[in-house]
Amino acid sequence: MIYQTSADWLGQPNKRVLLFGMSGLGKTHVSNALRAAGDWFHYSVDYRIGTRYMGEFIADNFKREAMKVPLLRELLMTDSVYITSNITFDNLAPLSTYLGKPGDPARGGLPFAEYLRRQAQHREAEIAALHDTRHFIARANDLYGYTHFICDSGGSICEVVDPANPADPVLQALSADMLLVWIKGSDAHRAELIRRFDRAPKPIYYQPEFLHKIWDTYLTREGKPAHKIDPDAFLRHAYAQVLDHRQPRYAAMAEWGVTVTAEEVAKVQDAAGFTALIARALDRRAAHA
Repeated sequence: MIYQTSADWLGQPNKRVLLFGMSGLGKTHVSNALRAAGDWFHYSVDYRIGTRYMGEFIADNFKREAMKVPLLRELLMTDSVYITSNITFDNLAPLSTYLGKPGDPARGGLPFAEYLRRQAQHREAEIAALHDTRHFIARANDLYGYTHFICDSGGSICEVVDPANPADPVLQALSADMLLVWIKGSDAHRAELIRRFDRAPKPIYYQPEFLHKIWDTYLTREGKPAHKIDPDAFLRHAYAQVLDHRQPRYAAMAEWGVTVTAEEVAKVQDAAGFTALIARALDRRAAHA
């Protein structure tokens, strides 16, 4: 770890942190609070994925749908209109829409082969965006003069690394530049995340082996061919399993850094509160070493 003790952290004039954990537990809340402080650069991995690495895929998908409408087709073919995504830190819907969900096309589903292709694109994009943090750490300071750096990682970070491997290239690079901080949720948080997801299922990235396993199991349970599966029903079926699949992977990643709870994070209102929280987490780790 780049900070071994709370004294190391508190005395560091250029603080650099990566937050990881399930979406909905406070990563972006804290990142926004730090950005508002004025001297923290906020690097969103999902935003980087959706703009730098998958922006063209997303825009082409919009254009493909627009080409089905005669009026829009004519305008596109004559370069009379411009179609792009308006992705922001707080609105990643264009990325989610492109990633999609498998199942019945009449209900918004994708053929499973196409779904797998987009999953693979996301995996490559996420790894690339994580490796870009080093460039943005330097850029944030050299170009804009930011003192500190916060990396707001996607919930699927644990699916693209092998935390049990001390030579994992992504984790080695990240931990060399930043302190990795796991935002750990409780059983109550898990239940709330499931309730939210049930109300509005969203596309998600899965580790390939895990995806094949839950998809095949679901097809067998439903007794239907892939093109007849209700996409949202599958996502709801998979979500709790995703949470359980990711928990031990997050815990293993935490060995590369420190752990804070979602309850602690919810109380952070400013940079001073965040700095104090990380200091306490480092003290806890040192006490249990």
